[in-house]
Amino acid sequence: MDTKTLVKVNNVAIQMVSDSTEKLIPIRPICKALGVDENTQREKLYEDEILSSVATLRVATGADGKQYEMVCIPLEFVFGWLFTINPKNVKEEAKETVTKYKLECYKALYSHFAEQSEFLSQRDKAIEQQLEVYQLAKSNFNTAKKRMYEAENQLNITRKVTFEEWRANNNQLLIDFRE
Repeated sequence: MDTKTLVKVNNVAIQMVSDSTEKLIPIRPICKALGVDENTQREKLYEDEILSSVATLRVATGADGKQYEMVCIPLEFVFGWLFTINPKNVKEEAKETVTKYKLECYKALYSHFAEQSEFLSQRDKAIEQQLEVYQLAKSNFNTAKKRMYEAENQLNITRKVTFEEWRANNNQLLIDFRE
């Protein structure tokens, strides 16, 4: 297991314990940095259906440089766990940071779920409009194609008129000039 500083929370270094397969974050330093009760947070972790399944005990380096067995959660779950911390329960100097973090989380959730829905709605509307343009162009093309075949057919008929047929019609060409 390798331990390295990941970030600083309220000037407290947050360590990441990792090996080739896992990146784990001890909750104790974060709780101390925010001024929340570690035991309460540990209970919250173990009561949570998802977090309890990923929480584990690992040896990590404490702020004093000594090794301690600490409750850790995978890095990918830390951000969700932090979102559950109420700014009213943290020490005064951490309230603004926790509140800003929660606001950023709300915006990220909105962006992930609602903006995608907005994109799909706008795309569907654009597809519907373009489909109308396509269908009109296709209809115009089919009408033009029909007229072209009719004109070609009439041209071929006219080409086949003989001198005798012209004389038989009182020196007149009988040509159907349709639009």
